[in-house]
Amino acid sequence: MRDSPRARGLDEYREGGKCNFIALAVQCRLVDYVRAKLTREPERLEKGGRPLLDYALRPRRISPLTVPYHSQRDEANIEIDMIKLLLDLGADPNQKIHLNDGRSNWLEVFHSKRAGRSTTSQTAPIMVTRTPHLINLLRGWPSPSLLPAAALTAAAARALSDPTISVPGLQYAPDPGFQPLREDLAAWLARVYGAAPEADRICITGGASQSLANILASFTDPGFTRAIWMVAPCYFLACPIFEDAGFGGRLRAVPEDDDGANVEILAQKLQALDEAWERDGRGAKPEDLKRGKNRKLYRHVIYLVPTCANPSGKTLPLRRREALVRLARAHDALLIADDVYDFLQWPLNPDVAAAAAAAPFPPRDPHLRLPRLSDVDAALPGQTPFGNAISNGSFSKIVAPGVRTGWVAATPAFAYGLSQTGASCSGGAPSQLAAVMVWELLRSGELERRLVEESIPQLRERHRRVLEAVEALLVPLGVAVRRSSLAGAEVYGGYFVWLTLPEGVRGADVADRGKELGVTVGAGEKFEVAGDEDGARFEREVRICFSWEELEDVVEGVRRLSHAVRDVQQGKFVAGPKVDATYIEK
Repeated sequence: MRDSPRARGLDEYREGGKCNFIALAVQCRLVDYVRAKLTREPERLEKGGRPLLDYALRPRRISPLTVPYHSQRDEANIEIDMIKLLLDLGADPNQKIHLNDGRSNWLEVFHSKRAGRSTTSQTAPIMVTRTPHLINLLRGWPSPSLLPAAALTAAAARALSDPTISVPGLQYAPDPGFQPLREDLAAWLARVYGAAPEADRICITGGASQSLANILASFTDPGFTRAIWMVAPCYFLACPIFEDAGFGGRLRAVPEDDDGANVEILAQKLQALDEAWERDGRGAKPEDLKRGKNRKLYRHVIYLVPTCANPSGKTLPLRRREALVRLARAHDALLIADDVYDFLQWPLNPDVAAAAAAAPFPPRDPHLRLPRLSDVDAALPGQTPFGNAISNGSFSKIVAPGVRTGWVAATPAFAYGLSQTGASCSGGAPSQLAAVMVWELLRSGELERRLVEESIPQLRERHRRVLEAVEALLVPLGVAVRRSSLAGAEVYGGYFVWLTLPEGVRGADVADRGKELGVTVGAGEKFEVAGDEDGARFEREVRICFSWEELEDVVEGVRRLSHAVRDVQQGKFVAGPKVDATYIEK
């Protein structure tokens, strides 16, 4: 394959500077050639720093073409010339086309001509439609452009070149985590939230998900803890964590209203369940479960994302946060707040946003720095030693998911008790080396600079463009969208937009049709609480993420989604077995 005429032609084409040879080879399906070249020459596109193959399979947008054919040429050179012409015209050799005899792409047209079989007229236009690359508006990841590879490289170099840092960074960690990070993080959080800068309130974790599992291992027991209450729509990937901890079948949905978690309904459900357990004599006694003096067991767990919730985007106002803490205290419940989007918020008004960007961090707008539930718990009279609310923080959204480092902010007793979870006592706090690098970013000011100058501006612009597209393309179809995270304020944040479809339009059908049209979204049913048959249902909702794909692709994805909604509305899509469909540009 490597010495074939096509392969030699590809090298010649590469030297001419017209096309990246790997992209062309992928389009020609020269698998052996691609594999060999990638092994020796791992080339990348300049755009965004993504691997070339991420882009090589993405068909380009083109118009109807007329493709001439020259028959008196060497067979291999004809094919190379054909491919050159297609690429120069902006086409993809594997692009789908409409032909009466059933052939599906340009290369098949070429091969049929080479074999002497007739097709369409040599000069007649061949109408081309593209089968689009799949735009993923389901994946809740940060864009690769926001990943701080260079900053982390510099941080690692500084840390590893100093033995006073590198030796503890490469050793087993103290149970509560890398002490310099605990101290500087406590000071930074105090500046953001106005809380006390106390390092003993911080326990370093392996990120929000790992932390959640350890909290359940240390502070709950299926024989004593009565239920897990999840604000719905919920972060659906938390459900398996609760089920793995022994709470399968005991996850309960708490519906939202305009302000987020509906505290009144939650209070009624808590009261009813407590009465049932007391009446039936269910549950073990805490003293029989032998958890030790460093930890306590809670009768209930209430899990939520109080700021820029995933998926609904809602933010709990202060009065609702206070009501939740009081309710948790009344029912011996632990509020676990995933505070992962707190630092990714912005004003909707462009003038206010510009002024905020020029002002020192943190923002002065109180709507952008509401106290955490753990802060509310500390401020209200009557807090117990272990407290009833903790903040589950993560560097995944403000540095990078791969660092797998986070923190819990709680009372000193709770933070220490969490550090005594078996896995931490055995190997020390997780993510020790990553914690050292994150600390370097934090103490140098690079973390804060990236937030203010890169992450927030990019996400704000992405959200603005998505909202414009939604209002132009989806709202006229009857789709409803929430424009502000916090009721009565002009702010937004996070990664997601939550859409409510018109009556009679199911989110699952729209998601299925969207996939056929080249866009994936999260159907609302995905965000229901697992196993709660009486919980809130979201059959008419979909979630779109604006943080992952290229900005123009996100907008294009909304356009494709509008076609999906319209097709379902008009009965052009019937749910059932998946079928291939060619996407037609309109």
